[in-house]
Amino acid sequence: MRQRGLGFIIVALMLGMLLAALDQTIVSTALPTIVSDLGGLEQLSWVVTGYMLASTVSTPLWGKLGDQYGRKGLFLGAIVIFLIGSALCGLSQNMMQLILFRSLQGLGGGGLMVLAQAIVGDVVPARERGRYQGFFGAVFAVSSIVGPLLGGLFVDHLSWHWVFYINLPVGAVALFVIAAVLPGHAAKTRHKIDYAGVVLIGGATSCLVLIATWGGTTYQWLSPEISGLAAAALALLIAAYFAEKRAAEPIMPLKLFKLRAYTMSSIVGFVVGFGMFGALTYLPLYLQTVHGVSATLSGVHLLPMMLGMLTMSIISGQIISRTGKYRYFPIAGTFIATIGMLMLSGLTEDSSTLAMSADLLVLGIGLGLTMQVLVIVVQNAVDFDDLGVATSGATFFRSIGGSFGVAVLGSVFATRLNADMSALIATTQLPPGVNPADVQKDPTLIQKLPAPLAQEFLHVYADAIAHVFLVGTPILFVAFLLSWFIPEHRLRETTKAVDLGEGMGATSAERSSLAEVERGLVRLAHADLREDYYVRLGRLTGLDDLPPQSVWVIARLGGEGWVKAADLAKRANVTRREGRPYVDRLTERGLVTRSADGDSLRLTETGDQAAERLLEQARAGLEGLVADWGPSPQLRQLCERIAPELLGADADRPT
Repeated sequence: MRQRGLGFIIVALMLGMLLAALDQTIVSTALPTIVSDLGGLEQLSWVVTGYMLASTVSTPLWGKLGDQYGRKGLFLGAIVIFLIGSALCGLSQNMMQLILFRSLQGLGGGGLMVLAQAIVGDVVPARERGRYQGFFGAVFAVSSIVGPLLGGLFVDHLSWHWVFYINLPVGAVALFVIAAVLPGHAAKTRHKIDYAGVVLIGGATSCLVLIATWGGTTYQWLSPEISGLAAAALALLIAAYFAEKRAAEPIMPLKLFKLRAYTMSSIVGFVVGFGMFGALTYLPLYLQTVHGVSATLSGVHLLPMMLGMLTMSIISGQIISRTGKYRYFPIAGTFIATIGMLMLSGLTEDSSTLAMSADLLVLGIGLGLTMQVLVIVVQNAVDFDDLGVATSGATFFRSIGGSFGVAVLGSVFATRLNADMSALIATTQLPPGVNPADVQKDPTLIQKLPAPLAQEFLHVYADAIAHVFLVGTPILFVAFLLSWFIPEHRLRETTKAVDLGEGMGATSAERSSLAEVERGLVRLAHADLREDYYVRLGRLTGLDDLPPQSVWVIARLGGEGWVKAADLAKRANVTRREGRPYVDRLTERGLVTRSADGDSLRLTETGDQAAERLLEQARAGLEGLVADWGPSPQLRQLCERIAPELLGADADRPT
């Protein structure tokens, strides 16, 4: 592809992924205002849960359909669904409409995330893919940090509707660029898609989340509604069990649960998602209601948590890559996260923002130490054939944990708020015109009450939100206990290159085992190309008397005929005068010959032999990186395919 067209495609893909990732966090700081406008405080959690549940459950389906029918059309469809959902969210007149349209938006968001990552592999050469993967990882990291802040800015300076409307122009740009520039002839792979698994697991999960949301609040625990949902969830889980046993390509292979590392990591990941999204959802409500800060400032106050997560995800990943040891990171992370959650449970209406920032920083550090490592644990524990589905399973459980966290903690909040509000009404003489039901539905009315009474209501809200974190503390402590049962195995090379986006918990992966290894391999190779690669390659092939720049020229000319010297200089980003000494060394050695006019270059027979030796060593180096997966024809073919692409890479020339 022409470089300019590729640049447009990459920008459009990043925009699409940014939209989907942002919508997991951007709504949190807008929720108090949305509740104030639409009512339905008891349904607040479903504004977040509806999006996450639809996005997570649909991700495997988008991935398989993209492999089978081509990704361009499906990606365009995902953008359209997402934009329709965004427009309808902004037009919502009540909370039920908003929840339904958020679910539609999440359905499109799942496609945006998984298909954008897959398309990168279709259009970007292997030698440049490592760099672009880093860009996409940064998109997820940035979206996690700026999402709450952007949500607050839109609410304060426009309206909560713009949290959704902003997607329309950005998404339209992505839609136009992808439709105009992205080729539609990528290779397709046949799949036996596990439709039954998607429907049954998605249905069972939805029933369980509804039980967690409605149980003890909207309906009694033993009511026909809750009992019916429980029976439906059980029936769907049993049906899913038999469906997954028979499925040719199950989205959740049951054999993986026989592996202690996979089972324990999935449970711990579930709880980590529970804590992360539970905190993100209810802290803005505490800040805006109890402390009366603006939506923007409530997003600013969340930054310590997000920065703690990002920083420790990066640090833990680097330490693990260098040492090969990872077992104690989830142990330390879940313990620190438990302490952070316990600290947050002490919040009152008089707590200072400095104290709360410290609490959030502790929680963020704990989550950051844990999330990325859980992906590494799972990838290191399974065989090559199960790598892709195991990785997607690990991120699936973390996302589902987020859905449950928001739902369960929402139920805890509503129950405690109702109890505290009833106690306040019973013991306090309310002035005429003060309706407790109105105050409960619209927390912003508290600021309009007489000071002594307002303080009483603020205490009720602060106590209810603190109780949310108090309940979350023992749940995180269970994750700490279970993390001790995660075993440690020797770290595979490609596992060291885990994606930062998956580490930040912003996406659910859906890749084949081969694509998963290739993703790690090109990231490792990209880093290797920048660390004296051509010096080492020259030493291994008997060209150690040549400078690395000359070795690069041989690799660049390998397999080519006559190449314009000006084109070669342009690829190396140097002038012909700067590059001439390195070519002269090659002509003196009889490895390169110039055309009669001096404007073109080609390898001699001896040069061709040297280029072949370089290719063999490059291929051997790649095979060494995947050797710990065991013998596999697929992996051998992968190394043969990408070795020529990595040699003589434009962006990775020696300096």
